[in-house]
Amino acid sequence: MTRISAHTKVEVEFDKGVGIEFGDNKMNSYKKIGRIVGALFLTSNVVFILGAIVFIEPFLSDPEYLTLLHESRTMLVLGVLLEILNAVAYLGIAVLVFPILRARFESLALGYVGFRVIEFVMQILAGLSVLALVTLGEEYVNTGTLTAPAFQALGSLLHTSRYWAFQMVSITFVLGALLFYTMSYRSKLIPRFISIWGLLGAVVVLINALMEMFGFPPGNLGVVMLLNELFLGVWLIVKGFSPSDVASLSSKSDYLRQT
Repeated sequence: MTRISAHTKVEVEFDKGVGIEFGDNKMNSYKKIGRIVGALFLTSNVVFILGAIVFIEPFLSDPEYLTLLHESRTMLVLGVLLEILNAVAYLGIAVLVFPILRARFESLALGYVGFRVIEFVMQILAGLSVLALVTLGEEYVNTGTLTAPAFQALGSLLHTSRYWAFQMVSITFVLGALLFYTMSYRSKLIPRFISIWGLLGAVVVLINALMEMFGFPPGNLGVVMLLNELFLGVWLIVKGFSPSDVASLSSKSDYLRQT
């Protein structure tokens, strides 16, 4: 067993000669990255619940949503901003863990970032549909009921656009989660029971999304994934990423390239 004293400086070599040192001054750098990632996991889930479930969906599910959207502009715009913040948080997680995971899983890590980018774009499209509905609601109220059928038809189209954009958010979220937890399980970057939990949760969310897309909504099964990410967020805030586990990732990558 190798012991690392307080004065020992260890350098971890990543791909293409990029080095990261941790010694007296930088030993906790990976722990700090892990804690930031944990905070982003918590933030993403909290702002999504507030933005989508609390601020937006109650209005969109009402039969008189065009009138309600006009009356609740501030809350709906805030809800869209919170949804976008959720997407930014997930994208931030991917950017932060990419340099760590690519040491051993370069292709999977690139795929993970790619799915988070697509998820971000789909979330923006879902939010734009709500903002367009807000404007439509204002025009509906100002114009009167003579052209109500036309407004309702356009509102239905925007409503449907948001629905399908959200289905794409769910699919890309699941694909990204499957890659993340696969890499985490194989590298032991986080405890394996959390990775297994995350993989099962991702499969459940995928089944839920596919059943909804084909017209058989099973109810909200995403709570499994929600609890997983909340638990992971708290665990990472407390523990962070272990420098020895990150070093192990790089050393295994070097060994595989040499053999």
